[in-house]
This record gives sequence, structure tokens and C-alpha cells, in this order.
Amino acid sequence: MQVLYFSWVRERIGVPREEVQTNAVTVADLVSELREREERYNVAFADVSALRVALDQELVDFDAPLFGVNEVAFFPPMTGG
Repeated sequence: MQVLYFSWVRERIGVPREEVQTNAVTVADLVSELREREERYNVAFADVSALRVALDQELVDFDAPLFGVNEVAFFPPMTGG
């Protein structure tokens, strides 16, 4: 699946997107797998309460299932101005 990173998440990980092979069942499982990869992922996902996630461009919670998903996007909450 494609995993996209936006804003400071992208800056901490160092890439805007990547193809990820995973056995994760939920978004939270995917985050756990990513955090185990390298320290940069661990830093980026240290506080998931500061992140939002979308599956195939639909906002979801971290307990959402990944079955059939093509794209996961991680980004900080949007602010208005």
C-alpha cells in the first residue's frame, strides 16, 4: 500500500510517500510496524494524538482496519486562520 506523510511528519521521516508491505490489521498496527523500522519513524509517530490519518482519502481513527486499503495518509490536524 502507499503510505503518504504530510507536513512535519514528512520532515521527520524524510520522504513524502513510500510503498509499504505490511501484515498490519489496523492503522495502529501499521504505526507500530513503522516505529520499529528506524528511529526517524519512532520520532515521527511518538505522539499519535498529534496526528490524523486517512484511508483512501477518508478520515478514520487509528483502530480502523486496513483490509482492502490502497492508501494511508498521516498528517497533523488542520488549523484554520
